Amino acid sequence: MEKVRFALAAIALAALAVAGACGNDGVHDGGAAGATEAGTTTLRLGYFPNVTHAPAVVGVEKGIFADALGDDELEVKTFNAGPSAVEALFAGAIDATFIGPNPAINAFVTSKGKAIRIVAGATSGGASLVVKPDVTSAKALKGKKLASPQLGGTQDVALRHWLSENGLKTDPQGGGDVSILPQENAQTLETFVSGEVAGAWVPEPWATRLVQEGGGKVLVDEATLWPGGRFVTTHLIVRTEFLEEHPDTVRRLVAGTVDAVAFTNTQPDEAKRLTNEGIARIAGKALEAEVIEAAWERLTFTTDPIASSLKVSAAHAKQVGLLDDADLDGIYALDTLNQILTERGEKEVQAP
Repeated sequence: MEKVRFALAAIALAALAVAGACGNDGVHDGGAAGATEAGTTTLRLGYFPNVTHAPAVVGVEKGIFADALGDDELEVKTFNAGPSAVEALFAGAIDATFIGPNPAINAFVTSKGKAIRIVAGATSGGASLVVKPDVTSAKALKGKKLASPQLGGTQDVALRHWLSENGLKTDPQGGGDVSILPQENAQTLETFVSGEVAGAWVPEPWATRLVQEGGGKVLVDEATLWPGGRFVTTHLIVRTEFLEEHPDTVRRLVAGTVDAVAFTNTQPDEAKRLTNEGIARIAGKALEAEVIEAAWERLTFTTDPIASSLKVSAAHAKQVGLLDDADLDGIYALDTLNQILTERGEKEVQAP
């Protein structure tokens, strides 16, 4: 995959700066997107080393995105959670990213509807609140510490909203009836094992790892909180400016996403292997076979961004004090996706 350049992005929550590592082909990461030579375009794509991002990981590892882009070049960056990816996007360090719903909402609202558009779905499901075995209810969490991947991220909002629905207050500073500590998922496994936190609302494979390696139990499978168990966990967003300047490149990226989702669904064993290889390359260690098998069962891979769940996620973020009134009109740009699906004889997805 000579056309793909890898970089690991580490971004502080309060800073709009990106520290990138060198790519695996020895090319230094950096520079603005746009024309490179002979009219080609470099697309800088973000994603997370999580099983919830399996279509993205498969798309990179299998070379699906690189093939779909043709003469255009692909440069990839990885993140721990959505707010960091949004900061990279605002800083002009990436052009598109796979991400959860709440950071996408925040990006759209913060920019007054200008910065990003959702162009495709990727994953539904795959997030849970895992707790110590002696925690049997929400009430038992009062006075305890819980973890989430990052303040304002999708799982962070889900956790705060669920606690609120159960009469427990939180605040962004870590106070309230339950103290929420935003931390990287790998650190959460350590703090859960040590007893520093009593639980965490995390995406897969981390929920499964907290159970299998940390001796925890699932108190809340988020799928049980949504109609039909369907809610957007991961979708694909693009900088509006990039979409307007390079619509053909975005079309190729969306087509690659359709291919990656189809491959993940039709060849699950190979997709699991590729996902695990990608996680190992990024995180330095592969998942145990039983972890990825269990995590996979909690996920549905689909190009449908499940738009109906986005408005609810925005309402949840407002309720817990992490978002003001949100007008989401215009956040979706699904015409390209639907054109591709129609050309392939598949059902179009619905936007609100």
